[in-house]
Amino acid sequence: MKRRSRDPETPDESAEQSLYEALLSLKNSEEMGAFLSDLCTPAELEVLVDRWRVVPYLLEGVSYREIHERTAVSITTIGRVARYLNQGSGGYLAAAARAARRQSLAAKKAKA
Repeated sequence: MKRRSRDPETPDESAEQSLYEALLSLKNSEEMGAFLSDLCTPAELEVLVDRWRVVPYLLEGVSYREIHERTAVSITTIGRVARYLNQGSGGYLAAAARAARRQSLAAKKAKA
């Protein structure tokens, strides 16, 4: 994590909380995409996408090698995501569960 040589005016905890609130204030995927495009460099956004891309495969129990072959994401990144899926704060699991519910509802609406 990046360390600064001087104390910023806004404490890290307050700035971090402000970022979370900004993310929660966005209304849809288009707004989120615009925000993340402004916030992140293309390389940073690519890293986030790569991490998220492997989550469904890990939840299905696909091997690291197979995930790598399907996604071209590095084995190191796959291992990092797997570690946080198993030992993290539950963020990946919560987001994956909500995304699955959203897809299921969309599929039901499409059939109706």
